[in-house]
Amino acid sequence: MRYLKINVRLQQVTRASGAAASAGGCGRPVDSLEAIRERGELRFVTRNGPTTYYRERGEAAGFEYDLARRFAQELGVKLAVVPVFSLDGLFTALRRGEADIAGAGLTLTPERAAAFPASTAYHQQRPQVIYRTGSARPRGIADLEGLEVVVLAGSSHDRLLARREAEDPRGLRVRRVDGADPLDLLRQVDRGNADAAVVDSVEFAIQRHLLPQLAVAFDLATEQDMVWYLAPGSKNDALLERLDEFFERLERGGTLAALREAHFGQVNALTRAGSQTFVANISSRLPAYREAIEQVAREHQLDWALLAAMAYQESHWDPEAISPTGVRGMMMLTRATARDLGVPDRRDPLQSLRGGARYFKNLRRRLPGDIAEPDRTWLALAAYNIGMGHLEDARILTERAGGDPHRWRDVMAHLPKLEQRAFYNTVRHGYARGREAVRYVQNIRHYYSVLQWRFIAENRPAPPLKVAPLLPEQLRGRALRAL
Repeated sequence: MRYLKINVRLQQVTRASGAAASAGGCGRPVDSLEAIRERGELRFVTRNGPTTYYRERGEAAGFEYDLARRFAQELGVKLAVVPVFSLDGLFTALRRGEADIAGAGLTLTPERAAAFPASTAYHQQRPQVIYRTGSARPRGIADLEGLEVVVLAGSSHDRLLARREAEDPRGLRVRRVDGADPLDLLRQVDRGNADAAVVDSVEFAIQRHLLPQLAVAFDLATEQDMVWYLAPGSKNDALLERLDEFFERLERGGTLAALREAHFGQVNALTRAGSQTFVANISSRLPAYREAIEQVAREHQLDWALLAAMAYQESHWDPEAISPTGVRGMMMLTRATARDLGVPDRRDPLQSLRGGARYFKNLRRRLPGDIAEPDRTWLALAAYNIGMGHLEDARILTERAGGDPHRWRDVMAHLPKLEQRAFYNTVRHGYARGREAVRYVQNIRHYYSVLQWRFIAENRPAPPLKVAPLLPEQLRGRALRAL
């Protein structure tokens, strides 16, 4: 259970501080788990971002959101998400009792552990120094001397750099940014407004394809535990016990691994050069075809970003594309497939998109009915590339090896076996280029994620104006609850 390493010393401090806060209150301490159940609602405060929580087509999504939703279901209560725009906002909501739990890729630190009860770890990440390629790469903390480094104010990275500043006040130029998120810091480096930024490895792995000129200079520290923090001032023993059991069970049963794969599994699918080309084509080629892609997606009840990602993988959004084997057009249809789908002109973008969308939906429909999303989509994409018969062969090989043929991450591990005689001779449809099918799906997942995050980031609401200091305490509380 790699990601459930508990820092015992910090956990002891955390839970002792929670007990002290409970004992310090007047009368009987409030049992937080009991209060949540009586209220019928778990209040979860988090940041808006691709690794945590965001809205997509009116639906909530994100790694932290998925975990919180599952935990609320386990408790038998509704989930109320409280999005905030800064780290300070997260902990302010906890201190004021306006949230029960904070989860947003938060690192376990001694300072936080002394003030807030914390769960067991459910993931790990490393603080990384990010720079723009083409400039001199810093290879250690000493190389940052004279450079301007941006960091989120109040973050664990802020404290790491503050300790370094205390040791050598002249060595670092740290600019602490309030009310920002990691993408804002990375954009400052990308635009030349800062020399380097410090962000977590999970955040950079997700964001780096939006800004392909950026790269990791070095790790600022070793891996650190990610935890959820609870509101102080309550009796949290029962809630902590349920939360720890929840994370341990998800790790043991493979659900945490599946969620990490679903949200982060595509991040290494493409080279930096491939990402640079894709990002450039989003600006240069996509605008000419976006309206057609969105129209066809509406007609076939598909996510336009998924259809756009498929079209890019097939043709780089080039309706005149043609392969040596004769497949052509935006969705690279064969002549026989186009004829079966009623596509007379494969070079016509709308016709090609409609044909590809129809073919994909038919493949997705033909999969066993108990395959859930998003695995259903990823498996259908593999069938789009390699054929339904070969996909079924790979699912058989997966089951023989003890894997789950309903999960893409398991099938993905066994698709390459279709290139090995010892395996393809034992299944019905024989040899197939299984590795290519894996690359095909993972590339589309990557393109799909970048398109989602690109347009989510562009349309993200700006943080509210900082008016809290001008308001009475009661109104400030109401303003936070309205976020």
